[in-house]
Amino acid sequence: MEIVIINGPNLNLLGKREPGKYGKSSFEEYFGILKSRFPEIVFDYFQSNIEGEIINRIHSAGFSCDGIILNAGGYTHTSVAITDAIASVTSPVVEVHITNIAAREEFRHTSLIGRACAGSISGFGLDSYRLGIEAVREIVNQRNKSL
Repeated sequence: MEIVIINGPNLNLLGKREPGKYGKSSFEEYFGILKSRFPEIVFDYFQSNIEGEIINRIHSAGFSCDGIILNAGGYTHTSVAITDAIASVTSPVVEVHITNIAAREEFRHTSLIGRACAGSISGFGLDSYRLGIEAVREIVNQRNKSL
């Protein structure tokens, strides 16, 4: 199984940016934990602060990998283009957020990308990514059962 994790803007600053909200670990540190926990999964990781690069990565991975875990950061609430990219690919995309977006500022309560995703997970810290991986695994297992 191959899963691509895509992180959007400002997530390169995990461990430094608002540690009270986002924790003290960098994503790279947590990524090592994920790879150890799921040795049967081949992971690819991509982060960009640029909307078009995120779209390009969704396009390049979204027809060949088993699933995409996407934390689009602030683009979650603003990007019709990322929403369209998700809707255009065949791989399931699971939206994840470290914080509970429903408990934050009102403008964060609406996820534009969520309507194109297989599901959304938020509010469990970095563990949201693990839960997203579990969700992709379940989606793939259900698809394989129906074949």
